[in-house]
Amino acid sequence: MKIGLDIMGGDYAPKANVLGAIAAHQSLTPDQHLVLIGDTQQIKQLLSENGFNPDHFEYVHTDEVIGMGEHPTKAILQKPNSSIAVGFQLLKEGKIDSFASAGNSGAMLVGAVFSVKTIPGIIRPCLSTIVPKLKGGTGLMLDVGANADCKPDVLLQFGVLGSMYAEHIMQIENPKVGLMNIGEEDEKGNILSMATFPLMKESNLFNFVGNIEGRDLFNEKADVIVCDGFTGNIMLKLAESFYVLTIKKGLKDEFFDRFNYENYGGSPVLGVNAPVIIGHGISSPEAVKNMIFQSRDMINTGLVGKIQAAFQ
Repeated sequence: MKIGLDIMGGDYAPKANVLGAIAAHQSLTPDQHLVLIGDTQQIKQLLSENGFNPDHFEYVHTDEVIGMGEHPTKAILQKPNSSIAVGFQLLKEGKIDSFASAGNSGAMLVGAVFSVKTIPGIIRPCLSTIVPKLKGGTGLMLDVGANADCKPDVLLQFGVLGSMYAEHIMQIENPKVGLMNIGEEDEKGNILSMATFPLMKESNLFNFVGNIEGRDLFNEKADVIVCDGFTGNIMLKLAESFYVLTIKKGLKDEFFDRFNYENYGGSPVLGVNAPVIIGHGISSPEAVKNMIFQSRDMINTGLVGKIQAAFQ
């Protein structure tokens, strides 16, 4: 197994990514290898400063970096030797089994779609995020930003993707799938949700439990929450602010501590032909470590292959 990691992506690169790789290495088995993609000189200098044997990792040198504010498509085309572009080329060629980066999220999405491509049968890939539950455990929300506008059949597919991720990665048996709406009643919602509801209700592709409301995000009504990327991204950013607010207010609470993005790593891109993880731009070493573990779990469970089979 070869887990590809972009060392140059993120606000605190390359240091945070190198430290995250060092932390993750301690929990990886001998057959699980990290491939560090970036400026090899900077990487090895950081390893040396931390007294870490560089022979534990593999390296692919790059000398370009896609900045966080660059246009995704232009950057991928104009910087073919950037860590993100090279990472996706390695993934496409099968030289790594997964690719993760805390860099430009748009470039990561573009790179995923144009290199390993969307799984046949899937209309739109999506981004997902972990949601802490009040009584313990976690749920999954998708889409959280890849698709601001969606059609009903796209949301139906998100239900399938989310259910499969929850079952195989999160180990939730027969996960409950809910449609985010402004009310629980069948006929509630905007045009999109009213058209999506009957598709989900009539489907036998997953365990649909009906409409849920924003106040149900953290309770047990649904394990998988489906929404368009516009709604999901707003809810994600709002939820992330809870943890920041507790820190600023000097409050210590076990539940709100679980809103710390570092605990979960990154957002998997579901619906493409290889495991791809997009990390938060401000990813710390802890977040990078968990992003590596996410990558490992997606490879180990063969999730992409299972999704490919489901959409044949």
